[in-house]
Amino acid sequence: MSIAERIRQHSPRPATLKKAGLCTALGLALLVPGLSGLQAKLDDSAIYEPVAPTIDQARANILIARQLQFTHFRNLGISDELSGDVFDAYLDYLDNQRVYLTQQDIDALSSVRNRLGSALKTGQLQPGFDIYNLVQQRVIERLQFALSLIDEGIDNLDFEGNDQIRVDRSEAPWEADSAALDQLWIKRIKNAVLAQRLNGTEDDVIEDNLRRRYEGQLKRAYQARSEDAFQAYMNAFTGMWDPHTSYFSPRTSENFNINMSLSLEGIGAVLQSDNEYTKVVRLVPGGPASKQGQLQPADRIVSVAQEGEKPVNVIGWRLDEVVDLIRGPRNSTVTLEVIPANASDESVTRSIDISRDEVKLEEQSASKEVIELERKGQDYRIGVITIPTFYADFQAMQAGDPNYKSTTRDVRRLISELKEDGVDGVVMDLRNNGGGALHEANDLVGLFIDKGPTVQIRNANNDVQVLNDEDPTVVYDGPLVVLVNRMSASASEIFAGAIQDYGRGLVVGSQTFGKGTVQAVRPLNHGQLKITQSKFYRVSGGSTQHKGVIPDIEIPSRIDKTRIGEDALDHALPWDQIEAVPHNRYFDFSGIIDELRERHEDRFATNPEFSLLQKEIEFLTQQRQMDYVSLNHAERKDQHSQIENTRLTIANARRELRGEEPFDTLEDLEQWQDEQAADLDTTDDELDFVIREGGHIMADLLELDQRTASILSPTQFAAKAETR
Repeated sequence: MSIAERIRQHSPRPATLKKAGLCTALGLALLVPGLSGLQAKLDDSAIYEPVAPTIDQARANILIARQLQFTHFRNLGISDELSGDVFDAYLDYLDNQRVYLTQQDIDALSSVRNRLGSALKTGQLQPGFDIYNLVQQRVIERLQFALSLIDEGIDNLDFEGNDQIRVDRSEAPWEADSAALDQLWIKRIKNAVLAQRLNGTEDDVIEDNLRRRYEGQLKRAYQARSEDAFQAYMNAFTGMWDPHTSYFSPRTSENFNINMSLSLEGIGAVLQSDNEYTKVVRLVPGGPASKQGQLQPADRIVSVAQEGEKPVNVIGWRLDEVVDLIRGPRNSTVTLEVIPANASDESVTRSIDISRDEVKLEEQSASKEVIELERKGQDYRIGVITIPTFYADFQAMQAGDPNYKSTTRDVRRLISELKEDGVDGVVMDLRNNGGGALHEANDLVGLFIDKGPTVQIRNANNDVQVLNDEDPTVVYDGPLVVLVNRMSASASEIFAGAIQDYGRGLVVGSQTFGKGTVQAVRPLNHGQLKITQSKFYRVSGGSTQHKGVIPDIEIPSRIDKTRIGEDALDHALPWDQIEAVPHNRYFDFSGIIDELRERHEDRFATNPEFSLLQKEIEFLTQQRQMDYVSLNHAERKDQHSQIENTRLTIANARRELRGEEPFDTLEDLEQWQDEQAADLDTTDDELDFVIREGGHIMADLLELDQRTASILSPTQFAAKAETR
């Protein structure tokens, strides 16, 4: 007897049954308890066909298990304890919000909880497929129930009681049985209806929107493929080792851009599956989405619309299908409906129009500007170099082009130009820089130090490789500040960590992402395995993994650290350390760091822009901490109005600081934001005060310790420059 058959014995819901292999498909005849006269409208021709594993998948499973046990950086065996963790992760992947399965289902599944590990060792995939088929059957039941509610008319729903709905159910208990789950789904429908009503949408449009959403999900539930089950099961398995180890199906493996970076040709965004949603991980620097400015990391995509066509709801879609829908001809427009990362609940969405284009290398290039500061009668000129990513034109390099572009070559040229401009210091802006070419991070450190190690790389066998800057040339010897934030990752963390370890400059901003691991893609007989094989360590011995780089002077950020960052990911490899390698220490800031922080805090205490940022962070934090939202129309309308008024107040306060007229309504603000986003020539100077603060910290450095003006005496610097 299969798992699905055993569970059905525990389920009181009547169903039309059809035998199919080891699983029994639940029919779609659905009597909904608790609602008199309500019955799902059925499509008699639609029957869920359970998916089954293939021989190729079983072989791939055995290879994956071997690779994980013997070549992954983390030494982890396949045990009964791991089996339980895989079970939990798999259910979390399939039903993260706990809206499909009941506690009765979970109890019936408990018999296999500790048996998955031994089965995965030997390629016995049927238990995982049984679980998948059961969830798909429950999904079909729930979607049929939702459509039945809509068919009865949303005007029959009660919005005057005291009902609430939990915003995030990932940690909620499972509902006891199908009757309790029915009540939860009534609340889910009410929540979706209420959110659209508050946005001014008419009921007939709301019904149409919801019907298309659930019919689209239902269609995909019927179209489940064996590969869907296998990929979900394998990723629950591989994720036990770390979140960056994953399985790619043959379909996904066809496109290197999708399975390695997920950089879309059309909009320039890095995407990943997040339960039923497709989530934005980061934006590709210089890409259309980055330049447009409205799409943000952690936004979740609800629907995709082509020019002149109705939106297609993509909740529950496979990642590769969403990718295919978003990609399209250059200069065409795609509209994404997203749940913003800072939304109070999943019913709050916004639409973003993005013009598709190619991501050009020159638009990712480092750039410079000069800011001028006046301090107690003394003027300072500060050079700012912004590096969106660590890039190198490998094709031009291999072709022998002497003028090929790379981060280090471009920064070398920009520094030369800034020195000609007579700057007093340099600020390196690595905010939102997600990394890139490792050798470029190594070479970039070399522009600011004499020579020496830049990063250590340790593999699973504890062999340590040290990358060095062998070039004694010092391109810039003056005071240095490095700006980072939560989205600064990988190569950015290597650079910032090395500058900090050498005492070569100060790191300013917020704690970085903490991505300190290296992955390799290995072919299988069926698909590919991306597996973590080594780990980065700073020259001081500490890993950049998990902890990232802690700034010397902290500036708060809007980014939610609980949702974005390595330490927000399940099963992330821990921070640890190895032996330091000998390296110079140019400056010891310990004697002046307290004074630097005090001056910084005094400036920010009276800085109206920082005060606004703090208010915005507090507002976003309150939004994120909301556990429940009301389903009472009047209460929800009041809450909605408070949120809109706060957004408008903050935006108008910022405009007044710039001498601009305030907006009368939130609609005026949103229209202006859309216009700004559509004009790709506009720049967002909203947080320029952070760059200016980097300049002020630079000036503080020079005032408090003139030795920071140069790591070399003029004679030494001239001698070093001659070796170029």
